[in-house]
Amino acid sequence: MSARSTRWALASLSLSTLLSSLATSIASVGLPSLMQAFGASFQLVQWVVLAYLLAITTLVVSAGRLADIFGRRPLLLGGIALFTFASVLCGLAPTLWLLIAARAAQGLGAAVMMALTLAFVADTVPRGKTGSAMGLLGAMSAIGTTLGPSLGGLLIAGLGWRAIFLINLPLGALAFALAWRVLPAGKKMPDRRAFDGIGTALLALTLAAYALAMTLGRGSFGSLNIGLLIAAAVAGLLFVIAQTRAENPLIQPARLRDQALNASLAMSLIVATVMMATLVVAPFYLSRTLGLDAAMVGLVLSTGPLVTALAALPAGRLVDRFGAHRITIVGLFDLAIGTFALSRAEFGIAGYIVPIIIVCTGYSLFQTSNNSAVMTGVASDQRGVVSGLLNLSRNLGLITGASVMGAVFAFASAGGSEGSGQQILAPAAAARGMQVTFQVATALAVAALILATISGRRGQRA
Repeated sequence: MSARSTRWALASLSLSTLLSSLATSIASVGLPSLMQAFGASFQLVQWVVLAYLLAITTLVVSAGRLADIFGRRPLLLGGIALFTFASVLCGLAPTLWLLIAARAAQGLGAAVMMALTLAFVADTVPRGKTGSAMGLLGAMSAIGTTLGPSLGGLLIAGLGWRAIFLINLPLGALAFALAWRVLPAGKKMPDRRAFDGIGTALLALTLAAYALAMTLGRGSFGSLNIGLLIAAAVAGLLFVIAQTRAENPLIQPARLRDQALNASLAMSLIVATVMMATLVVAPFYLSRTLGLDAAMVGLVLSTGPLVTALAALPAGRLVDRFGAHRITIVGLFDLAIGTFALSRAEFGIAGYIVPIIIVCTGYSLFQTSNNSAVMTGVASDQRGVVSGLLNLSRNLGLITGASVMGAVFAFASAGGSEGSGQQILAPAAAARGMQVTFQVATALAVAALILATISGRRGQRA
């Protein structure tokens, strides 16, 4: 591809990335309006968010494999079209349950978009520029996450809750037109004999059971959660067995034994778990311990996604210049230093902002370098499924982090409520919960750093 064609292709992939991440964050700000519009409880309305996330988590690997079999360009176009059509259905939904069903369909479209944007990089970008391209996609993902709450608030205030879904109609149409015009058709895959339906069903069951175990109960872990975890473990074991016996497995058994890939996926999951702590715990610390009002809490929390977006492009250039492994080590080291500083919970607002800048810079360095390391050198007929695995590991980390880090914070701050209803967390309890949670986060970051070091040494020996 010419340099001009490459730039337009990256613009198309960037818009697809922006849309899928924007749809994740923009819906959250609309939950209070949806509760009022449908007269529903929070427990029901939260499924507007959960249905989207569950669809992505359970289907992103299968979407990548389908693209490897039938071609990336037609499947990406189909994913964008489904995402856009489902967004319109969300905006027109007359009942809450139809809205939730449409959000699940929107999540299926987003799963295709997420899985294929990374896979398309190898088809459109020279190998020496892979890091920069990954950095650009990382920046667009962060921008979508950052833009969602503010854009959603403006749309709801001016046009009502339906606008947060209907905004995807013009954006989705533009993304479809760009992808149709500029993305390469690629070569047709020779083997279309069979899609691993059994493996797909078992993997979807495994991931759905695990995701539900981590999200249901809102902080309490009861018998239902334990049962779902057991179901996930059993289905996961059956999935591994099925992959070793399938003629055309969803994930090649060699991939399951690839130590370098497994290490990268494990690090991605750990880092996403750590990053989720900043979203789960920080609001309590900022509002209760530091006494910030809601507007200031939102402003301070926006620092992290902003830094992630700004650091992603330079991170890509560093990867191209110094190599993915070195930048991975630097990123994880930054992450460990930043989380350790957050575990001290001192020096007011500055004591939060400075460490979070370090954490999010490290996250950008790691995410860009890890994605580049995994996708570089992957065979063309496996790029979709490997890209799906990368997205899956990140999503599972976010889901795990929301549950585990939330539980750690709740345990560490237990007994520190105040007020007549004992529902308001005392400042000292919030500070204690912050410290303990980020001590755990630091331990996880160090574990990821050790894993990266060991994996790099094995790669050098090989």
